[in-house]
Amino acid sequence: MRAKCVRSIGVFLMVLTLVLPVCAQAEDTIKLGAVQALSGTFKDIGERYLEGAVYAAQVINENGGLLGKKVEVIPVDSEFNPDVATRKATKLILRDGVKFFYGGTGSTVGMAMKELAKRHNLIFYTCDADSASMTGKDCSRNFFRPGGSTDCRSFAVAQLTVKMGYKKVAIIAQDYSMGREAVAGYKKKLAQLSPDTQIVIELYHPAGNKDYAPYVSKIIAAAPEVIFTPNWGNDLTLLLKQGRPMGMNQKILAYFINDEVSIEALGDDSLMIGNMGTEIYNLAIPTKKNEEFIAKFHKDKGYYPTWLRGKSYMATMFWAEAVKKAGTTDVDAVIKAWEGLTYDGPAGLWTMRACDHQGQVPYWYSEVVKENKFFKHAFIKHVGMATAESVEVPCEETGCNMGK
Repeated sequence: MRAKCVRSIGVFLMVLTLVLPVCAQAEDTIKLGAVQALSGTFKDIGERYLEGAVYAAQVINENGGLLGKKVEVIPVDSEFNPDVATRKATKLILRDGVKFFYGGTGSTVGMAMKELAKRHNLIFYTCDADSASMTGKDCSRNFFRPGGSTDCRSFAVAQLTVKMGYKKVAIIAQDYSMGREAVAGYKKKLAQLSPDTQIVIELYHPAGNKDYAPYVSKIIAAAPEVIFTPNWGNDLTLLLKQGRPMGMNQKILAYFINDEVSIEALGDDSLMIGNMGTEIYNLAIPTKKNEEFIAKFHKDKGYYPTWLRGKSYMATMFWAEAVKKAGTTDVDAVIKAWEGLTYDGPAGLWTMRACDHQGQVPYWYSEVVKENKFFKHAFIKHVGMATAESVEVPCEETGCNMGK
């Protein structure tokens, strides 16, 4: 009997020595699930978002980690499908104990991830999914948006429209939550700022659309002075590539005009030069911290932290600041620490509003020009900024009822 006990103790100790290093390794790592479209039509979008988060983890780890622990980014291919995203994320939750998630390219994916975080009491944050309702009527204590929202971004574009004196506007947008809410926000602010400005046509198309000829024909017939679009990725590229040769020559005021992939994919700078947009991050932002960030990123990677990479980097660094302030990875403590926190990064001051978990951030205007210091093809120059205060939606108007 005694021999059996000794053998049992020996087996137990052997198993314990095998398990303990794994447990220790897990305790020394903070895992961040990055849910992005890493295949399909919007693969290039998801990959660039992922790069920014991975680089943020690299910088954090180079500087001693987060709470003394290594940050590990785990890629999750959402396939631009909310069901796929939540199924894969759930596996990470149950198998690996992941309690922080980032990403959500496509607001439908972001919405699904937000609900998953709420069910499991995790934290999901995004600078990808812009639908205003996510920090409005559908807000959640488990969801943070350190990036922009359709309301704030559309308010910034509306300010630009009025500043430039346009009175006849055409609108074309992707037909899903982000596109619809972007248009609603733009029309609301435009009506406040310039009641006599006319929307001459308002069009919606499926995300991932391939044929823009019918839409372009309607825009041309409406004879607008300018065109507003919140389109992104291939939907922006094809709109211009097919529309310009047909005679759609108006200036484009867009959300995402500083996408170097879209500009290069056009293969003709003349299709893009003169178009303007607004973003929470771009390479042309004239701050010292942005210059330093760009220089280090380029030295480390050999290319620039354009657009999505920069946004993703800053959002992840902001999350890390919340964890650092909390002094723990406990979800409830991090939620409390992030509320009201300010991050001073390459794109200025970002403050996380406690009432709805919507980042209050400035929006930077840019215009596409031929000569630039970053690329041989056309790219952007800085032309101004809309302050966070000028595009803010008051808490009482968001529809958010946090925690109730």
